[in-house]
Amino acid sequence: MNAKALALMAGGTVMLSSFAHGEDWTQYRGPYHDGTSHEQIQTTWPAGGPRVVWRVPLTDGFSTFVTGDGKAFTLVAREVEGAMQEVCLALDDKTGQELWSKPLGVAKYDYGGDRGPASNEGGDGPRSTPAYDDHHVYTYSSRMVLKCFDAANGNIAWSHDILHEFAGRNISWESGASPLIEGGLVFVPGGGPGQSLLAFDKHDGHVVWKAFDERMTHSTPVAATIYGVRQVVFFTQSGLVSVAPENGTALWRYPFRFQTASGISPVIWGNMAYCSCAYDIGSGACRLTKQGTKFGAAPMWFQPASVINNQWMTPVCANGYIYGLFGKREFSTGPMKCVEFSSGKIMWSKDGFGPGGCILVDGHILVLSDAGDLVLVKANPAAYTEVARMHALSGKCWNCPSLANGRIYARSTKEGVCLDVAAQP
Repeated sequence: MNAKALALMAGGTVMLSSFAHGEDWTQYRGPYHDGTSHEQIQTTWPAGGPRVVWRVPLTDGFSTFVTGDGKAFTLVAREVEGAMQEVCLALDDKTGQELWSKPLGVAKYDYGGDRGPASNEGGDGPRSTPAYDDHHVYTYSSRMVLKCFDAANGNIAWSHDILHEFAGRNISWESGASPLIEGGLVFVPGGGPGQSLLAFDKHDGHVVWKAFDERMTHSTPVAATIYGVRQVVFFTQSGLVSVAPENGTALWRYPFRFQTASGISPVIWGNMAYCSCAYDIGSGACRLTKQGTKFGAAPMWFQPASVINNQWMTPVCANGYIYGLFGKREFSTGPMKCVEFSSGKIMWSKDGFGPGGCILVDGHILVLSDAGDLVLVKANPAAYTEVARMHALSGKCWNCPSLANGRIYARSTKEGVCLDVAAQP
């Protein structure tokens, strides 16, 4: 075989490898904590949408799917031994078959998610999403019980009741935060004075550090590298609080007004950070600085809720532009918007999505509307450019889709679906 043929074969192998590359979606904001996937997918969908790998009935819940060990995990509300409880499910990621289920505690919400008595789209349910890491699954219930399960069989490895062990202070509607896995640690908010932000060893659950007197929101913390320094950023009722993950030392703060509910995770892009609060507050961004070892956060801009407002729909960032679903529970009509991160300028707005969720994959925003439509939109600040659309789910979808190993995983308060969008060479 001549050198040219060998080179062509090698090039073809590299190309096939890049197309075949897949990864699990291991946490609420994905494996990179920012709502992005590094996979390539099919962006041209057939008329009926991508091939359905499986579709299964589910009960109430706003949890998303995460994957690992050949399984897809999510939370639902389900009756167990005569009581409604939050339950962690493990489904076979190839068939959707339920492999195991484990109750997390009482599912009773003071403020429900119904759209009214006439709604047939599903009610309330768990808002938190499990996290998968190293053959274990971590859950954080609405009553703030943190549990670690063996992913193979659901056997409990360890647990902590934050309300009782750490003088926890829950929030109205109860906790919606998901556990964050970063390195060897699990991070959650919600403790009392002097222990409001908590880090546990992921293997045996012992407390690595506890600090601060911050009131929690529904927000899930994120991990990010800023100026070469790894950090975990919490969105608390006082604003953004960044800490060193290994010991909880405060790195920087960005004060931000809180009222009633903040559900989104912080969005970090380079040296900028974004957050938003519903119920007539609005959205803001800060620019982060570093001199020597000292960090700082300088406000860049603020927009009132009537202009830019995320309730629980964490947006994503691509090339310095924020894309996401905006508005306060504007069911079915709420807009998708593109916002310039550095200025807060709205580049475009498109109505008709409601409070669903989105992720970033292969240069596109994959959106799940609250009515169950999956929509693929180019990450293009110049104009709204819709590439594909499929009505994928019945029920209410107040969550975001996941992308793992060439498949979209999405769910509603009534069902879950897995779709094949693997890129073809």
